[in-house]
Amino acid sequence: MSGKVWLVGAGPGDPDLLTLRAFKALQEAEVVLHDDLVSAEVLALIPRTTQVHNVGKRCGKKNIQQHDINTLLVNFAKFGLRVVRLKIGDPLIFGRAGEEMEALQRARIDYEIVPGITSALGAAASARIPLTHRESSSAVAFLTSHQAKNTPEADWSSWVAARATLVIYMPGYEYAQIASRLVRAGMSAETPCAVISRATAKDQQIVRTTVKELPTAGRLPAPTLLFVGETVGFGAERTAAPAAWQEIAEAALPAIAADGASTDLTGFSGDEGALL
Repeated sequence: MSGKVWLVGAGPGDPDLLTLRAFKALQEAEVVLHDDLVSAEVLALIPRTTQVHNVGKRCGKKNIQQHDINTLLVNFAKFGLRVVRLKIGDPLIFGRAGEEMEALQRARIDYEIVPGITSALGAAASARIPLTHRESSSAVAFLTSHQAKNTPEADWSSWVAARATLVIYMPGYEYAQIASRLVRAGMSAETPCAVISRATAKDQQIVRTTVKELPTAGRLPAPTLLFVGETVGFGAERTAAPAAWQEIAEAALPAIAADGASTDLTGFSGDEGALL
């Protein structure tokens, strides 16, 4: 008798961003093995009758090894159980899903992948950072500052040369080293950066800075993401004065009038084009 394993993306943290398919998988699961960083709000959606096991590896503390997790997935499925491996964000992005897929394939266990909103997309949306922009960045790269042992350090210079927006997962607190690495790769020291902590959660924090000032960003609660690139500046407070917004609105009046719409600006607040 053989069960099945679902590799499920829990999204960045906000339970409202969990997909319907992921929610259904959680409701039908008999066993859930979850990462340490999956939010409490998402875990609260799991039925009380389900076996729930925290198999997280956090901040260098590995209470359980990856091969042990692989063994648990295989053994639970061999008992004929429906197993969910719940990962923060999307399981295919820095979630070690590839290693677990290999283990399941070797054991001839049926499995399915349920994608989730990766943390980079959730954080960018919360901070209002466009990951691409036709005038400043036509590419985005998801990177990590951590490599497996005996693995050569990735070359970031090609991404910098392409003016890609960089999203660095698991940056830790070695901001000085990351800043130095970015500059060595050709990044301008004045390039905007943003450190986003616990993206989409109620206690989300955002620190905006530059590559040069990145070492002084401080230690924010994990999980964190580091955004680097010209597009990061678009998420900052607008710089146009209220008078400028008034001029923009007045310049648009002829086109609005041509469409037969009202041109009464009574109540115009000057706040990014909002009306009171």
